[in-house]
Amino acid sequence: MRHEAHTHHHPDHENHADHQSDAGHDSHGGGKVSWSMAMKATLHCLTGCAIGEVLGMVIGTTLGWGNAPTMALAIVLAFFFGYSLTLWAVVRAGLTLKAAIGVALAADTLSITVMEVVDNGVLLLVPGAMDAHLTDGLFWGALAFAFLVAFVVTTPVNKWMIGRGKGHAVVHRYHH
Repeated sequence: MRHEAHTHHHPDHENHADHQSDAGHDSHGGGKVSWSMAMKATLHCLTGCAIGEVLGMVIGTTLGWGNAPTMALAIVLAFFFGYSLTLWAVVRAGLTLKAAIGVALAADTLSITVMEVVDNGVLLLVPGAMDAHLTDGLFWGALAFAFLVAFVVTTPVNKWMIGRGKGHAVVHRYHH
């Protein structure tokens, strides 16, 4: 998947007017945010999390680590790649690295945290998932299921945050 498809979380919005109509704010400061916008923000978060988690699991498994250190590495890498996707996008939009770090932290921290808590919680609850090997269908099936559940749980969180000018809404200030 090309990162440009996620650059400002809304690849189908051709111009700023389209973005405004999708995320117009009312006079009370709350936002009218479409589910589509929230899903795109969540998909961006899921992309970074998935890259990091799979890489962490592959590294931990290859090195023969136990479940706890492998999961810890996967979570650290999920945050790293989640933040990196946003950093890359906003630096390309003209922000300094220091400013971009602030934007990435504001935009992604809650979303990635919810995603990680949910998907790792699901993996812990699926019988045998934590002991499955990379070559087992159970490993990939449980991971896909965990990501799906995390996506469903995180999307309303992103919708709520964007509607209040927080989360991924912060990134949009730098894309037009």
